[in-house]
Amino acid sequence: MSHSDIKSAKRPDPDQVLVDIAEYACGFAIESEVAYDTARYCLMDTLACGFQALAYPACRRLLGPIVPGAAMAGGARVPGTSYELDPVRAAFNIGAMIRWLDFNDTWLAAEWGHPSDNLGGILAVADYLSRKAAAEGGEPLTVRDVLTAMIKAHEIQGVTALENSYNRVGLDHVILVRVASTAVTAAMLGGTREQVINAVSNAWIDGGALRTYRHAPNTGSRKSWAAGDATSRAVWHAFNALRGEMGYPSALSAPRWGFYDVLFKGKPFAYNQPFGSYVMENVLFKISFPAEFHAQTAVECAMQLHPQVDGRTEEIEKVVIETQEPGVRIIDKTGPLANPADRDHCIQYMAAIPLIFGRLTAEDYEDEIASDPRVDALRDRMEVRENPKFTEEYYAADKRYIGNAIQVFFKDGSSTERVQVDYPIGHRKRRVEGIPVLVRKFEKSVADVFPAAQCRRIEAMFSDTRALDATPVNEFVARLIRN
Repeated sequence: MSHSDIKSAKRPDPDQVLVDIAEYACGFAIESEVAYDTARYCLMDTLACGFQALAYPACRRLLGPIVPGAAMAGGARVPGTSYELDPVRAAFNIGAMIRWLDFNDTWLAAEWGHPSDNLGGILAVADYLSRKAAAEGGEPLTVRDVLTAMIKAHEIQGVTALENSYNRVGLDHVILVRVASTAVTAAMLGGTREQVINAVSNAWIDGGALRTYRHAPNTGSRKSWAAGDATSRAVWHAFNALRGEMGYPSALSAPRWGFYDVLFKGKPFAYNQPFGSYVMENVLFKISFPAEFHAQTAVECAMQLHPQVDGRTEEIEKVVIETQEPGVRIIDKTGPLANPADRDHCIQYMAAIPLIFGRLTAEDYEDEIASDPRVDALRDRMEVRENPKFTEEYYAADKRYIGNAIQVFFKDGSSTERVQVDYPIGHRKRRVEGIPVLVRKFEKSVADVFPAAQCRRIEAMFSDTRALDATPVNEFVARLIRN
């Protein structure tokens, strides 16, 4: 583009990516019952993750209004609590709870991420709109509307991630939460095509958070609330667009100042398929272990090997872990681990705990377990290698595997068998095996937060899918509140 073109003040047509996202968010009809069935389980699983997070003081202290007493009567409520907040702050609360324990769903492609992070904004806006409609004699949104929004947010985030790697330019994947949540919540608010384009353009113009807080030597708790921040920012953009705030049509493509040139090395985004319902249908659930997803199958391998190494950790010469290239790049860590957020992104730690104890729970990332001298001693004897086949199958569109293999070698020259798991229990190919585990995860999470009678009402609500879909959102959320 010439210098004169850069200087021109002529307003361009919107970037095609903005148009495609807006048209999908506003007008695409979801027809896949597989997607809706999966979305119901996703809703259960995502709420379960939030309820579990309430047991942790570090999460609870971030919740509630930004200043004491700043509640909003008739606002959006935060499940598992008594908070009633404006939709932006409620979106942060719900989003932070969902992501806190690194236990919600996952999407792995050129960029990875956790599409259910978007529920923070979706549920906050849906509850606010439904309570407002009920108070004014209108029709509230239903749970089916929430499921539709979830499918669309999953799709925008996941399809954009298929060919575009933000982590390789140092940006965090929560940028896609902000974009997807912005599009979907702006549409939920009744935004026109132009208003959704305006809102999404602002979401891209925000740029991206650095991944600094996810990687050594700076790994910290921000990675547990970054998605809450992203989805709440999205709600803010959506409301602003509905109030008439302008957009920026070449937010991505503008020479020198657009996203592509500033943050993506001048490369435009690539899309290899249109938006539909592919991502929700194929999303990965974390239902057995609260562990970074590239290590999920490594944890399964370690669990299988525990009986062979139980009580023999001092006899171990080395542990060989084979993983995919992203696993090597993201979670291969040596040296001291500073906090739980550091530990749950270390493949050696996530393998050591089940090898030693035969389990991996959220509590196992806390200082009490981490201080056991056997843990770091075993980590020091681990070798992490890329297995090219695991990398190939990770990126294959018809597989999306997340393979790992572990073998333990002892000082006396003996060894365990080499245990390999290609895809975890949360993979679509293991849905039949995984869904009962997911339901038990949900039921236990509910039981840990609510009185017995309320637990029974919540479980009954989810047991009848047709009735659940028709439930007004304001009534749905009311059943999830802890008074």
